[in-house]
Amino acid sequence: MPTPTLLVLDAEPLPRLGRLTGRAHVEHTDAAGLAERLPRADVLLVWDFTSRAVRDAWPGEGPRPRWVHTASAGVDHLMCPELAASDTVVTNARGVFDQPIAEYVAALVLAMAKDLPRTLRLQRERTWRHRESRKVAGSRAVVVGSGPIGRAIARTLQALGVTTALVGRAARTGVHGPEDLDRLLSRADWVVAAAPLTERTHGMFDARRFGMMQPSAHFVNIGRGQLIVEDALAEALDKRWIAGAALDVFATEPLPPDSPLWRSPDLIVSPHMSGDTIGWRDELGAQFVELYALWEAGEPLVNVVDKRRGYVPGH
Repeated sequence: MPTPTLLVLDAEPLPRLGRLTGRAHVEHTDAAGLAERLPRADVLLVWDFTSRAVRDAWPGEGPRPRWVHTASAGVDHLMCPELAASDTVVTNARGVFDQPIAEYVAALVLAMAKDLPRTLRLQRERTWRHRESRKVAGSRAVVVGSGPIGRAIARTLQALGVTTALVGRAARTGVHGPEDLDRLLSRADWVVAAAPLTERTHGMFDARRFGMMQPSAHFVNIGRGQLIVEDALAEALDKRWIAGAALDVFATEPLPPDSPLWRSPDLIVSPHMSGDTIGWRDELGAQFVELYALWEAGEPLVNVVDKRRGYVPGH
C-alpha cells in the first residue's frame, strides 16, 4: 500500500509528528494553499483550529480526505454542508480540555464570589476597603452542555459544595432537558455556558434569558462566543440585571478594541485560554498520533463527531 498523505493545516508551533515518520507522508499548508492540496490528502489534521479555511475549501473539485481531525473540542469552524453530507469521518480533541476548563470555571466562580477583581483593583489604588464576600458552598449552578466538559465542570463545582444541575439536548438520568432551562436559570447563582455551537444553541443566551436570571447571578461562557447575544449581555451588566459575568470566548476573536464588552462593569474578559494549560499542544499531538494508529490499522476511531449534530454523541 502507498504511504498515506497527511495534510496539516498549520499553526505555530507545529505539531510534533515524529512518531509518524515512515507511516505518513506529511505535507503542510496554510489557509491559502488548502484548497489546492486537499484532493491529494488521505487525512487532514486541522491544527489551526481558529481557521475557517476548511469551510471555504471543502466544496471544491476533486477527491477529499477520508478522515478529518480537528485539534479542538468544537467543530463549528470546519463544518459545511458538503462536509456534513460526505463519507469523511470527522474526529475532535474530546478529553484534552475537560479538566483544565473545569478548573478555570471553578477559579472564575471563586474569584467572583470573593470579589477578587475588585480587591486587586483596590490594591493597585492603595485603598483599604473592607467588604463582605459570598459563600460558594450552598449556592446553585446550572451548566448548559452535558458533554465531557460540562460534566467535568459540574463535578468540580460540586466538590466546592455547589448544587449543580446539568442541561443537555435531551432529558435523561442526571441531565435536564431544554424545557427545564428557564426554570433553572431563574434560581441559579452561577450560569455556565458549555454547549457546542449548533443551530439550536446559537444565540440561546439573549435579553430574555439574561432578564430572567437573579440580580445576584453570575454568568460564565467557556463554550462558544455565538452562544450568547453579546449586546444583550452588555446591556444586562450595564443595567445590573445580573451581578457579573466572565467570558473566555467571543463572536469575534480577538475581541475588537471598540467592543462595548471591554467597558462592561463586573465583566472578566480572558483571551480564549480556559483549556490551555502548559503542555496542551503536546497532548493534542499525542492524541492525534494515537488516533492515527487506529486509522492506520483499520480499527474504529474514537471521538467521532456526528456531523449533523456538530458534536460527539453518546453523552
